[in-house]
Amino acid sequence: MPLRSMTGFAQVKGEVQRQPLEGDVAKTANGRLAFALSLKSVNHRFLDLHFRLPSGTDSLEMQLRRVLKDAIARGHVDVTLSLERSSGESFALNRELVGGYIAAFRAAAAEFSLSAEPDLNAVLRIPGALESANDSADGEIEAAVMAKVGEALARLNQMREEEGRGIERELRQRMTHLLEAGRSVRQHRRAVLQNYTERLQSRIQELIGTTADKERVLQEAALLVDRSDIQEEIVRLENHVQHFLGLLDEGGEVGKKLDFLLQEMNRESNTLLSKTSGLAGEALQITEAGLAMKAEIEKSREQVQNLE
Repeated sequence: MPLRSMTGFAQVKGEVQRQPLEGDVAKTANGRLAFALSLKSVNHRFLDLHFRLPSGTDSLEMQLRRVLKDAIARGHVDVTLSLERSSGESFALNRELVGGYIAAFRAAAAEFSLSAEPDLNAVLRIPGALESANDSADGEIEAAVMAKVGEALARLNQMREEEGRGIERELRQRMTHLLEAGRSVRQHRRAVLQNYTERLQSRIQELIGTTADKERVLQEAALLVDRSDIQEEIVRLENHVQHFLGLLDEGGEVGKKLDFLLQEMNRESNTLLSKTSGLAGEALQITEAGLAMKAEIEKSREQVQNLE
């Protein structure tokens, strides 16, 4: 499976063709009901599904949730379903709900001695205040929506894969720059070690003169120089880069693994800089290369944060 970004958007539209109700002329309506299903995803540590569905579609939400969990591994996903009823659609008043609201309103007004009457426009905006004459066909709506989910997911994943290909290209470029910086450090490492050893030996001789065992002093100096060597950090950094490129080749859900590797690369670059701090001359080239490494790693992390 190719790399996928967690950013994407898709929308599909459809409609349900229903037969007009028989018997009651007031409830006879055009049988057309259009809908639009939208999926919008952004980056998130885990899979986080949010639904904006019409009232009375709880069973549809459960069906959508199961399908989305099977198709998407990570990301914050907003699922929106909007219905567009035909102009001939008739509605019935939910007398029990509206009556209860008006009674409660008037009771509150009387209790606090207020002269006020309920606003009908506000009352009718209460969820469930108006019932469609065709609400008995909710099962048909759910079936029609579920028949379109696969198409919506295909479009969403197509966009996420396109974004993923762009991120992959940039990450490979970043890793190339990182390896180039590592080669630059290797070129200057030997000269830096030689200069560091000479300076250290000279300074020790100035401090102790001829009163100490020179062989012992040189052994201690060699140990100190070895601890200041950055060869180990360079090797580990290059290994991490190769592992990173291998994960890009594998594809799939590798965002968390890539992020962990970049954290390790950042740790190695920090150690490299700390070992070469305070040195002048050619060591400054290593410092510049180390800072370039950190910049590439940080920019890579910004991109990896958006991979599934």
